[in-house]
Amino acid sequence: MMKPRILIPVPTSFDEPYNAANWSNYAAAISAAGGDPVRLELTHTAAEIDALVDQAQGILLPGSGADVDPSHYGHERIPECAEADNLREQTDHALFAAAERTKKPLLGICFGTQSMNVFYGGTLHQDIDPLPVNHRAGRAVITAHPVLFPVDSRLGKIVVASGEAVAEDEEFARLPVNSSHHQAIAAPGDELRVVARCPADAVIEAIEGPDPAHWLIGVQWHPERTTETSAASRSIFQSFVEAARNA
Repeated sequence: MMKPRILIPVPTSFDEPYNAANWSNYAAAISAAGGDPVRLELTHTAAEIDALVDQAQGILLPGSGADVDPSHYGHERIPECAEADNLREQTDHALFAAAERTKKPLLGICFGTQSMNVFYGGTLHQDIDPLPVNHRAGRAVITAHPVLFPVDSRLGKIVVASGEAVAEDEEFARLPVNSSHHQAIAAPGDELRVVARCPADAVIEAIEGPDPAHWLIGVQWHPERTTETSAASRSIFQSFVEAARNA
């Protein structure tokens, strides 16, 4: 059986050292889960991206050193907001539209999740400091804080099945995650369900789509960094790749 092809755009159009250091982590996580990672440059037209999605089975939108342009969700930029990356945003927009058209699975991570929320009409907090939790902790901190998630969500079922999550009560479970962001979802996009929050400050940590036939999940943390130590991280990628295999 052929491995499902997963499109992964390069993270930025302006920082090749960042791309080189990070794209390979997403690709390795996809490969370990049984997928075939495909590097997508940020220079394609929307029509070319449509054709590439038709040839692939899934889409992964990675983190980035940029921030989503706040004008795209009706806000004025504040000084703490990083510069936008127009090519990355145009690529993400075309990929979201293609995923909606084809119903192919899509996984957003960090910036990819924020981009997802804006595409579906949501807004972002341009900067969440200061908060009681250090959400900027970075890759050197394996466990930055826990998240709580409803066990009846798509993401909840994936994480619970991994055996790593700890039951909080009948409705919620807890999972430790890493953290490397200074922005977060404010108002969720249309029909997107909030499926994880940081319990110390209520920051939204994951969203998912409403269509049971369309695998659409965005997580604010970086599971690609912890696949060797976290069963839950491996399960997220395995579920995504399996959905792509069946797409």
